[in-house]
Amino acid sequence: MLRKFVLFMLVLLPVTAAAQLPDFTELVEKQGPTVVNISTTQTTRSPLGGLPQAPQLQEDDPFYEFFRRFIPNPGPREFQSNSLGSGFIISGDGYILTNAHVVEAADEITVKLTDKREFKAKVIGSDRRTDVALIKIEGSSLPTVRFGDPNRLKVGEWVVAIGSPFGFENSVTAGIVSAKGRSLPQENFVPFIQTDVAVNPGNSGGPLFNLRGEVVGINSQIYSRTGGFMGLSFAIPIDVANDIASQLKTTGKVTRGRIGVVIQPVTKELAESFGLPKPSGALVSSVEKGSPADKAGIEAGDVILKFDGKNVNSSEDLPRLVGATRPGAKTAVQLMRNKATRDVALVVGEMPAEARTAQRALRRGPGGKPPAESVSRFGMTLSEPTAEQRNQLKIAGGVLVEDAQGAAARAGIRRGDIILAVNNQDVKTLEQFEQLMGKFEKAQVVALLVRRGPNALYIPFRIE
Repeated sequence: MLRKFVLFMLVLLPVTAAAQLPDFTELVEKQGPTVVNISTTQTTRSPLGGLPQAPQLQEDDPFYEFFRRFIPNPGPREFQSNSLGSGFIISGDGYILTNAHVVEAADEITVKLTDKREFKAKVIGSDRRTDVALIKIEGSSLPTVRFGDPNRLKVGEWVVAIGSPFGFENSVTAGIVSAKGRSLPQENFVPFIQTDVAVNPGNSGGPLFNLRGEVVGINSQIYSRTGGFMGLSFAIPIDVANDIASQLKTTGKVTRGRIGVVIQPVTKELAESFGLPKPSGALVSSVEKGSPADKAGIEAGDVILKFDGKNVNSSEDLPRLVGATRPGAKTAVQLMRNKATRDVALVVGEMPAEARTAQRALRRGPGGKPPAESVSRFGMTLSEPTAEQRNQLKIAGGVLVEDAQGAAARAGIRRGDIILAVNNQDVKTLEQFEQLMGKFEKAQVVALLVRRGPNALYIPFRIE
């Protein structure tokens, strides 16, 4: 009897395990036609490589005739480069969402549907900060996707990607949600959905579906050491993409809010020094003069806890919340200052077009020689900035770090840093710095406000 029961269970187990695995066939059958293949062509001009070129000479130059007869000067040549990507139809009249990098600088865009029809597309608008683009083909009654709510996604939930990896059109891959709200370097405005769905070159711009057949994200990029899939792929939440698409369709551009602060994460040590119960919020390291934050009274050393009623759990949350706020909106901000919470109101400004900030080098004094130095017992060799340095950096005081070793180096202090404050008490001279630091006991953590290049940041420093 026991033997029969065991055999029965062995037969049943594979069936039960198979029944628990999701079936994607219906999803692919219904949603596959909404996914398109995007191919782009870009024409570039370059000189004829490998051949000598005739110099540009005037006709009366004695060498003009020689170079004209014996050295070719064919001029620039045109080259065409092609790239592939994916997209999905969001309206029956031909609006399509994809990645900005898929269509960037393209001279010609061709969209191919699963029924083999091909259309020429035009770019309605693109946003490099979120890597979202809206393009348009001339069509009617086209199959369209259904949108889901990425906020309802759960880590561990099954998801499906459809796209054209390496040009293999309408390829289907599946996996699970690995994490939500991921921040990536230089990507402050997108809380990425991380998955282990196989995504490769050509998948960019394609949709990420949940099991209900709803689009929850746009597959945007992968983490890879080889250039191919390694189990880490990232998708732009569809609510973020839809907001961008709506602005692009209406105005052709994207506007974002800004408040004019430089922020940094609140570490465990900084939370301890600022009297926070836990490391959360966004620590303001500097405030732009005349900015909305400055007008509202926000100061360096404040920790922003809430913006527009929404919690700022980490520093990565604040750029997203501010960026999503329309310029001109009056917004409430909750912050902590001197271990007490307070509320301020500000009018959100508009973020300017992308620009690179040039960093100014810190000169060490006349002739490149360091000024008089003072060796501190905190592992730092310090000096007072010269009048020229203070004028260049527009600072009233502070002490210059000539060298950092031991505890200072471990804390992250670098040569060239200027220490402006200790626990929000301004430092004017070396003597004052020594006096302020001397008030703390061993193992205590203090917050040093440090000027580094054009920016300022707080560094937690444990007294040893």
